[in-house]
Amino acid sequence: MAEAVKTVSNPKSFAFEMPKFEIPSFEMPKMEVPAAFREVAEKSVAQAKETWDKMKAASEEATEIMEETYTTASKGASDYGLKVIDTTRANVNAAFDFASALMGAKSISEIIELSTSHARSSFDTMSAQTKELAALAQKVATDAVEPMKTGMTSAFKKVS
Repeated sequence: MAEAVKTVSNPKSFAFEMPKFEIPSFEMPKMEVPAAFREVAEKSVAQAKETWDKMKAASEEATEIMEETYTTASKGASDYGLKVIDTTRANVNAAFDFASALMGAKSISEIIELSTSHARSSFDTMSAQTKELAALAQKVATDAVEPMKTGMTSAFKKVS
């Protein structure tokens, strides 16, 4: 009972091919767009372009305002930082002067007098420095926000 096995010597001869279909072509009817529709479409395109131009100009102006605001804020922060460094330097010098004076004290009463005088002076100095730093911080904040406030109002008035 030997079964015959067929071997295929050329596998390409048995390859499957998809049937070929032709896609029918339909011609679209030629219609003329009414003049009223064309006119509305042209007006809409012109209005969209005008709105786009206004929004683009407003965006560019807003970008310039933000750059100016960041520049002002950066300069203000730098000024504030320099003021803090200056204040710290003055406080450290006062502390070293106090320590030097304590080293030269000859009695307990002189130490108490120096300590009291230094405490009073430190409190007065700290109060003045705090007021000065608070005023500077307020100025920096106001200077940074002002260009943005006026510029944004102006930019968006142009758009509306």
